[in-house]
Amino acid sequence: MIDILIADDQEEIRGAFRLILESQPDLRVVAEAGDGGAAVELARRHRPDVVLADIRMPVLDGLEVTRALAGPGVADPVRVVVVTTFDLDEYVDAALRNGACGFLLKRSTPALLVEAVRAAVAGDALISPQITVRLLRHLARPAPTRPAPAAPSAVSAPRVELTPRETGIVALIAAGRTNAEIAGELHLSHGTVKNYIAAIQTKLGTRNRVGIAAWAWDHGHATGQAP
Repeated sequence: MIDILIADDQEEIRGAFRLILESQPDLRVVAEAGDGGAAVELARRHRPDVVLADIRMPVLDGLEVTRALAGPGVADPVRVVVVTTFDLDEYVDAALRNGACGFLLKRSTPALLVEAVRAAVAGDALISPQITVRLLRHLARPAPTRPAPAAPSAVSAPRVELTPRETGIVALIAAGRTNAEIAGELHLSHGTVKNYIAAIQTKLGTRNRVGIAAWAWDHGHATGQAP
């Protein structure tokens, strides 16, 4: 069974999510929280497989919940999928940078909610299709005030060396492909694709496939993007 904690300040939303999730034989809701503080406390107590967190909640908002449970430096992170009404780039950016392994809009279909939970448990990340490409372009776009890159020096960070196969997989991840789709397109087994992705994450120092996709856009390895 996949154990889930639902954090949302609207009781009717929590109830709707519970009905959708518990209609699946392998999913169960083990706790509900009406605010972010309770969500963090309950997540640490119950250790669910996935936390579904709204953005706008009292006490702690969903971004603070994500940082507390899955952010950089968390020794034993919990998988967090942010589910929100608000389709704002800064929310998506902040959630993923702070460790979320998915970002879903509340207007998404019930099937997509279920898929996001299963993807998180499988080590994948699901982002609402409406915002995937826009998000990655936003992450790759330099800020207007960002200074020009400094010339390389002896203390520059080492260049990441990916094999041609790894580079191809990175581009497909940036295009929003699932592991199954990558396996079919490259004629690889599902297990082989997972091994490649694990190796890529190690080389890039990323925690999930969302980090890989962001790196691809930052470094010119996304499909259709000039290097």
